[in-house]
Amino acid sequence: MVTIGVYGFDGESFLQRLRHADVRLLLDVRRRRGVRGPEYAWANSLRLQAALAHAGIAYEHHRELAPTTELRRLQYAEDDRQGVGKRSRRELAAEYTRRYTIEILARADLAPIVSALAGGGTAALLCVERDPEACHRSLIAQRLTEEHRVTVEHLRPL
Repeated sequence: MVTIGVYGFDGESFLQRLRHADVRLLLDVRRRRGVRGPEYAWANSLRLQAALAHAGIAYEHHRELAPTTELRRLQYAEDDRQGVGKRSRRELAAEYTRRYTIEILARADLAPIVSALAGGGTAALLCVERDPEACHRSLIAQRLTEEHRVTVEHLRPL
């Protein structure tokens, strides 16, 4: 399994990274499947799904793994306190991590994701942040590693 963000890629380089990693299934763990800014219009849900279909990559949305609005606001408040923007964040707030783990991840059934990994190729967890350490997808990946012995690689822009 791999994880990947949107920031730092354009549409073509994003697809190239997925192809290079032999990704056959993209698991979108965003709540809102749109990205602000014209440079990221390719990552909006319908455009992304069309590009993935053209590339032969299946798509699934796993909203149950997305942070709630309240959790996102908690992270944004910590970002403001530290003077960092969402696109330049390097790590998650400790309280966000704690609450996401209890409120979302502990209640989530990861078995369907694990069974999807049994198919050929690689699956990718997708969110927007460039760095996995700044994104809840790293928490999902960590849980998959700890509980299901899934090997995870984090893809970043070159």
